Amino acid sequence: MSAFEGTWLDFVLRDCGINAFIIVGVATEIGIEPTVRHGADLAYTPVLVTDACGAGNEEAAKRSIESLKFAGDALITDTETICDLLRKRSGVRNA
Repeated sequence: MSAFEGTWLDFVLRDCGINAFIIVGVATEIGIEPTVRHGADLAYTPVLVTDACGAGNEEAAKRSIESLKFAGDALITDTETICDLLRKRSGVRNA
């Protein structure tokens, strides 16, 4: 269920010189976790925004996040932190 499997995503990211990606989505335990793991295997730095991810099964999603934290293959953050970092990088000030 990885977004990298059977798609051109890896080629597109590499062609653009991208070595990290921010991931959010609907099913943490089904699509997000495999994509994070696959991305790490391909030498990307996945950034998982936990409060911007949904779950089909809340307990399974919690286990997925804890497993990713334990493995250390991804940076784990929340929307407030990632938005603050992106604002600072782009030079946009908070109103």
